[in-house]
Amino acid sequence: MLAGLKLPVDERLLVGFEGGDDAGVFRLDDERALVQTVDFFTPMVDDPYRFGQIAAANAFSDVYAMGGTPLTAMNLVAFPINSLEPDILKQILAGGLDKIAEAGAVLAGGHSIDDPEIKYGLAVTGEVHPDKIWRNQGAQSGDLLLLTKPLGNGILATALKAGIVSETEIADSLEWMLKLNLLPPVDKDGDWQQAVHACTDVTGFGFIGHLSEMVADDQVGITVEMSQVPLLERAEELCSRGLFPGGGHRNRDFFGHRLLGEDLVDPILRDLLFDPQTSGGLLLAVNSDAAETVIRAFNSIGAGCWPVGRFSENNPGRIMLL
Repeated sequence: MLAGLKLPVDERLLVGFEGGDDAGVFRLDDERALVQTVDFFTPMVDDPYRFGQIAAANAFSDVYAMGGTPLTAMNLVAFPINSLEPDILKQILAGGLDKIAEAGAVLAGGHSIDDPEIKYGLAVTGEVHPDKIWRNQGAQSGDLLLLTKPLGNGILATALKAGIVSETEIADSLEWMLKLNLLPPVDKDGDWQQAVHACTDVTGFGFIGHLSEMVADDQVGITVEMSQVPLLERAEELCSRGLFPGGGHRNRDFFGHRLLGEDLVDPILRDLLFDPQTSGGLLLAVNSDAAETVIRAFNSIGAGCWPVGRFSENNPGRIMLL
């Protein structure tokens, strides 16, 4: 779609769209760069306050995935003002505002339109040191792959829309979608962030799709230990019942060519790796010698952090499932 468009070039733009990274980064000076991202979508839950929280948490993830700190947020709203109660919109915005405050950012404004379909999200601006930007590529042979949230919320959302489960039944799983991908503070004994060689977050392309971005430069391959991949409660059961979202099928068609060993694993578990996530966790490639330090740092702030694979020089550009 961008073919033929002449895009402006500026040496201050350190990260643009060319590498499929999670956010753009613009250098201000030798010590500061802006991280900018935008994300919004339609509701996946009935509770408007919870929807606002999830949409906001999802938008902040791209800043965290670049190693940045959020500064400001602006609301993006589409709402059928003449057919739904204004209080519904108020609850959505309240949910978003609470996550903005939790992220330590401030609401700087926004834009709204009258639209027959509800949509909500944020444009977020953050800050990062120009020499400490995380990209989705850069993993090194021997690095461990860490995942900070369980997989399967796309399947749960599909089951919710189909009336197979209620929000109450899957409340514990929905809590993971509400969690910000906050980065732990730097410990006085050492900067755990220096151990991170690459990072991205798991969203619409699913685990395999975003992991594909990490090996797309064909410098390293990755072996995923299927038994170590955390799954949300009931995700495997519901997937086995055919509640697999259409986006998961598209992800499998588009990214499936990168897989090796897929015939050796349970097809249900394999499908869960393609499940499109909303407000999913971070994928971090970290120096194996410092992996325990990174895991402890995330656990110390109440976040999950599971080692699920290892990068190597074998099969560059491919994802081996074991």
